[in-house]
Amino acid sequence: QVQLVESGGGLVQAGGSLRLSCAASGRTFNLYALGWFRQAPGKSREFVAAIRWDGGRTLYAESVKGRFTISRDNAKNTVYLQMNSLKPEDTAVYYCAIGRSLTAIKSDYWGWGQGTQVTVSS
Repeated sequence: QVQLVESGGGLVQAGGSLRLSCAASGRTFNLYALGWFRQAPGKSREFVAAIRWDGGRTLYAESVKGRFTISRDNAKNTVYLQMNSLKPEDTAVYYCAIGRSLTAIKSDYWGWGQGTQVTVSS
């Protein structure tokens, strides 16, 4: 069993940056892919980014390509999401998730954090 705890959310002006972190418990962290998803009010949870177990490959949603960067530190059991050039439409609760393989499909992830709020003001 792996538990995930996100941090780093907050309020930022449009054009600003935030870095989200997700710390995981459990010794098998480095065997799995990790992803970030987000959910805005009234909308379904959507894929943002994912990274393979060894960090050797990443996936991004088109809406965040070139602005967000996902990375992981297996020695620290932590995955990061660096978010630059933030826009008001990036406002959402951001969740990290752990899954068997690198994928953008929400149902392929079997463990989820509680989420951290990101609010981007215009």
